[in-house]
Amino acid sequence: MTDQELAFMERFKIGEMTVEPGTPLLSEGANSPQIFTALSGFGLRFKMLPDGRRQVLSMIFPGDLIGLQAGVMREMTHNIEATTAMKLCVFNRNELWSLYKTHPSRAYDLTWIASSEERFLGEALTAIGQKSAMESLAWALSRVFRRLEALDMLEGNSVPLPYRQQDLADALGLSLVHTNKTLAKLRERQIASWADGRLSVSDLEQLEEIGLVEGGPPPARPLM
Repeated sequence: MTDQELAFMERFKIGEMTVEPGTPLLSEGANSPQIFTALSGFGLRFKMLPDGRRQVLSMIFPGDLIGLQAGVMREMTHNIEATTAMKLCVFNRNELWSLYKTHPSRAYDLTWIASSEERFLGEALTAIGQKSAMESLAWALSRVFRRLEALDMLEGNSVPLPYRQQDLADALGLSLVHTNKTLAKLRERQIASWADGRLSVSDLEQLEEIGLVEGGPPPARPLM
């Protein structure tokens, strides 16, 4: 960053906060005065239907921006919750327009992050609507593995994945039983396994081939 960009970011940032697992960060319909970056920990974006069914939109990893939708559209249309303990960088939403007006390179980073999320949701919709359960699950696990590898969280052949099978099932529109059986098939074929909060991948190339993954490793992601 330039000295001017650094000075602005120091004004833009108003503090840091730590939350416990299960803490709601933003709720549907909320109009939050704050935007967050996840500095550490994991979370979930999800949408609840009136009858209690849940659609997981995405998992939140360290480095992800949280609450941009409310910052731009003035209202959240989904919920965000901490899955583990999280440390968050807190930004003042009122400075968002100033960012675009005075620091276009940083504003471009923000736009890149939003565009990346849109691209991911397009891939997710394709997986849910057109791919088989095995293809969808392989796509999801390979994308998660690549992303956490890029965050330098790889230990041996495994990365942390502190979610429940129900979370993954709700993300892919599958039943919990179907998700469990499909994970078992990947484990039996010694391609990937998920247990005790860690995802182990023995053959990433084959996992991506099964998931019909295009594009290879994710590009470098700017940090806000």
